[in-house]
Amino acid sequence: MFLTDHKIPLGAHIASFVDWLTRHGAAVFDKISDVLEFFIHGVTGSLLWFNPLALIVILVALVHVIQRSLGLTLFALASLLLILNLGYWQETMETLAQVIFATLVCVAIGVPLGIVAAHKPWFYTALRPLLDLMQTVPTFVYLIPTLTLFGLGVVPGLISTVIFAIAAPIRLTCLGIQDVPAELMDAGKAFGCSRWQLLTRIELPHAMPSIGAGITQCIMLSLSMVVISALVGADGLGKPVVNALNTADISLGFEAGLAIVLLAILLDRVCKQRSLRGR
Repeated sequence: MFLTDHKIPLGAHIASFVDWLTRHGAAVFDKISDVLEFFIHGVTGSLLWFNPLALIVILVALVHVIQRSLGLTLFALASLLLILNLGYWQETMETLAQVIFATLVCVAIGVPLGIVAAHKPWFYTALRPLLDLMQTVPTFVYLIPTLTLFGLGVVPGLISTVIFAIAAPIRLTCLGIQDVPAELMDAGKAFGCSRWQLLTRIELPHAMPSIGAGITQCIMLSLSMVVISALVGADGLGKPVVNALNTADISLGFEAGLAIVLLAILLDRVCKQRSLRGR
């Protein structure tokens, strides 16, 4: 058959492009890898520098200050103490550092892109197919080029996590700003607000619930990449899960999986706005 006998060599072209990048950009990718490793290890080292019990007190107090919920505060205390008791404190802090760093990168890039997309329909039209691709391509596919370019370690997992999670803040920031009532914008213009004042005093405050939802979703998506990132050498809770899978160790897999679940629930509840809590 003609169609099957004359295959379009898309995969071969992509592989050739990645090989070209590897040959000609090795020094650049090594530098990027060193910088990212420095920052992520710095965040991890900062978390591990504290005595675990002291850090638990700080984190529980922070949870209470943010959400003002006794139930959530007690849950945070019990969860962190259980993780410490099970022996996964270091892995949990490594995972938390990766999630924090990936989320900060996604927000720093995604929110401005979402703002631009909300004001420039042509830009969002061009960006939307790329966002669809980033959210639908299997996550394992991201690891192949990043592993080739950056080697084993936390960096390919971190970059894959950012690619996978960044679509959420872009989309929800754009949606939040597009939903600002025209009456508010007209009132701001009538009072002589500049474009910057319209953005900072009207659009962003009104869109903040949507932006907050995008950040929360970004955190959850980042955390979901933990196990996959461990396949390329990233530290954290993914490593014991992968080890348990390789050795069929039910005990190890359950304990590490429970630590991931507790961390996910805790991050979700803490980042959720008070007005949305309990819904």
